[in-house]
Amino acid sequence: MDKKITYHQQTTRDNTIKLRNVLATLPGFTKDYFRAIEPNTSAKTRISYVYDIRVFFHFLCDSNPYFKKLKDITEIRLSDLELLQPVDIEEYLEYLKYYEDLDGTVHTNNERGLHRKLAALRSFFSYYYKREMLKSNPTVIVDMPKLHKREIVRLDADEVAELLDYVEHGGDAMTGMKKVYFEKNKTRNLALFTLLLGTGIRVSECVGLDLEDLDFKNDRIKIIRKGGKEDFVYFGQEVSEALYDYYAERRTIQTKEGHEHAFFLSVQKRRITVQAVENLVSDCAKHVTTIKHITPHKLRSTYGTSLYRETGDIYLVAEVLGHNDVNTTRKHYAAMEDERKRRAASAVRLRKE
Repeated sequence: MDKKITYHQQTTRDNTIKLRNVLATLPGFTKDYFRAIEPNTSAKTRISYVYDIRVFFHFLCDSNPYFKKLKDITEIRLSDLELLQPVDIEEYLEYLKYYEDLDGTVHTNNERGLHRKLAALRSFFSYYYKREMLKSNPTVIVDMPKLHKREIVRLDADEVAELLDYVEHGGDAMTGMKKVYFEKNKTRNLALFTLLLGTGIRVSECVGLDLEDLDFKNDRIKIIRKGGKEDFVYFGQEVSEALYDYYAERRTIQTKEGHEHAFFLSVQKRRITVQAVENLVSDCAKHVTTIKHITPHKLRSTYGTSLYRETGDIYLVAEVLGHNDVNTTRKHYAAMEDERKRRAASAVRLRKE
C-alpha cells in the first residue's frame, strides 16, 4: 500500500484549499480575520463563515447605494464598513430570508440560518473593532434571531429493529436491478447502520474509518473526533458480528487508487462520502417511518437516548458521544431528566397507608 493519508488529513487539506479559493474572491483585508480565528475554529466552521461573509458583501453591492458603485466585492475596503448602520444589518437579515445568488439559485434561511449568519458577521466585525481598525460595530446593536426549541427526533426501539430488518431483508420483495443493487450492498449497509446505531459515532467519524482502525480483539474502533482528537469507541456483540462480516468482504475488494485504506466503500470502490451515507439513511428510514425525518445524526441521538435510559449517567453519555461539554449532552436529554425527576417525586413514601 502507498503512504497512508488519513481521511481527517485529506479533509483538512481539501478544506484548506477550498477556504483559500473562496478568500481569493473576497477583499484582501478579510484574510487577517480568517488567519486569526484559525487556532480556535474547525475548518468546517471557517468555510461556513467565509461563505456567509461573501454573501454579506454581495448583498452590500446589490442593495447599498455606496457599494453599488464598486465593480466587484474585492474592491471593498475595510474603511467602507464604517458607513454601515444597524439598519443595514437588519436589512441584510431580511434579505437572507429569500435571495438569489449569482447563478440564479434561490436560497432561503430559517431562524437558525439567520442566527448562524449573524453570528458569523458579529465575529467578523468584532475582530476589527477590538483591534481598533473599525470605530463601531453595528452588528452588536441588532438582536440575534430568537431560536425556538426543537424536539429531539429519534427512533423508538421497535423502529430501530424495523430499520435493521429492512436493511437486511428489504431486498426480498424487490425484483430486477434494484434487487441486485440492494443485495450487493447489503452486508456493507448492515454494518454501517449497526455501527451508527450501536455506537453513536458521527457520520464523519464513520466514513473516516480505515481498515487499520478496527480492533476486533478488544471490540473497539479508533476514530478522529471533531477538532482532530483521537479516541477509541467500544462496541458490542451485534456490532462486532456485522462489522466482521463486512470486513471479510471488504478485504476482497480492489479499490481505486488512493482509497486502499478506506473501510466503508462506495459502489465505485472509493471511500464512501458523508452525503452518500446521509442519502442511504434517509432512503431506508422512509420505509420505517414517514413522520420522522431520519438522518445519521438522528441515529446518534437514538443511541444516546438508549444509553441514557439504560445507565441514567449523563456524564457517561457525554464521554461516549465525544461531547466536550456535558451541558451539550444535558441539553439534548433534558426531557428525559425531567421524566426521571418526576419519578423521583413519588419514589419516597412519607407515610404508609
